[in-house]
Amino acid sequence: MVARFVNGKSIRGMLHYNENKVAAGEAKLLLASGFAGDAAQFSLAQKLQRFDHLTMLNSHVKTNAIHITLNFDPQDKLTNEMLQQISLSYMEQIGFGDQPFLVYRHNDAAHTHVHIASVNIRTDGSRIDTHGIGWKLSEPARQQIEKEFGLIAAKGRQNSNTPNIKPADIEKAVYGQTPTKRAVTNIVNAVIGTYAFTSLAEFNAVLQEFNVRADRGAEGTRMHEKKGLLYTIISAKGEAVGVPIKASAIYNRPTLPNLEKQFAKNLEKRKAFREHLKAAIDETIGKYAAISKATLIRELRTQNITVLFRTNEQSITYGVTYIDHYQKVVFNGSDLGKAYSAKGLFEQLSPADKYQTQEKERAQQRGKTIASQQKTLGQAVPAKTYLGKPAPTNYLQLALGKNKPEPMPSIPKKKNKKKKGPEQSPSMEI
Repeated sequence: MVARFVNGKSIRGMLHYNENKVAAGEAKLLLASGFAGDAAQFSLAQKLQRFDHLTMLNSHVKTNAIHITLNFDPQDKLTNEMLQQISLSYMEQIGFGDQPFLVYRHNDAAHTHVHIASVNIRTDGSRIDTHGIGWKLSEPARQQIEKEFGLIAAKGRQNSNTPNIKPADIEKAVYGQTPTKRAVTNIVNAVIGTYAFTSLAEFNAVLQEFNVRADRGAEGTRMHEKKGLLYTIISAKGEAVGVPIKASAIYNRPTLPNLEKQFAKNLEKRKAFREHLKAAIDETIGKYAAISKATLIRELRTQNITVLFRTNEQSITYGVTYIDHYQKVVFNGSDLGKAYSAKGLFEQLSPADKYQTQEKERAQQRGKTIASQQKTLGQAVPAKTYLGKPAPTNYLQLALGKNKPEPMPSIPKKKNKKKKGPEQSPSMEI
């Protein structure tokens, strides 16, 4: 859960905003705490009177209106009853439990969220101190509610590549698919809350990625002089379609003066990501001995970096903008350095790509050339050998023959000699 606490000077404006959403079918009144009777049947004037009764008790306090939004992760499946309990618990923990407040559930964004309207003047006329209420009371309340109701924790989500809670699921606006005001509001607030940009041109560079444009009007017109701003949906060709929406009519009032305050904050915010973006561009260009404009755009797009070349009516390129969708930062080329400006890039770009691995390709080509020359000269024949052709041998027969037992060699038998009697000496005559 993400809680946003905003102090304001007009409870009337906050009620008008929420009641207009109810009338348009984009919101529903969930809870009216501190109201006698069924507040759903009350008119806007009756609801406003309840708050005015308190603010008149202390006319010295000009910033007396409180507007709170509680935003939940898309994975949190919350019923109206659960949202009522969460709202009551949150208001009690931040010290507004005894104040009258109205809770509206809005359905104009991809994630579940409620808006709470109240005032900071008590029944005795004293003012509720809201200085540091965010870290003192709201943050502990958020953590307690997440545990109690089993919600997706918001803490640490900024370390994730895909934040758990987005200002809105930024999808391209398609005219006629979603009510224009709702589509423009979702995209504008999401871009403002997510991307770091430092000029209207950089802001528009991101908006146009989602088919929305902020228009100041032509120079010399009353709207331009008064710093007016209109938001329109644009087609794939960049043409405005539908009815423009005034900046003052959009929640959070993304008017030019308010955006200029954001520009100053974002100058510091995006500094940490400047070198990372430069390194990504350098690495991409360094992969090629020569690189074309189309290849540079395509290669960086695979790294979630959009390169937008700005051209005038004569089709002359005069600038370039880089949008890092991963780090959520926007840089004009010259802000990164001379080499990253439109002029610096065109000095590095070529009509065709040339890879750094062409030396290997040349070696392969040389091998093919030599083989072709050998074939032409008649040398592509088997080399001669001076060794005679070996005689065929029946290895199978020899192998089988070795397994047969060899016959034992025959040994001649000895003849038995007959024994003779004692040898007699020849007789002698006397």
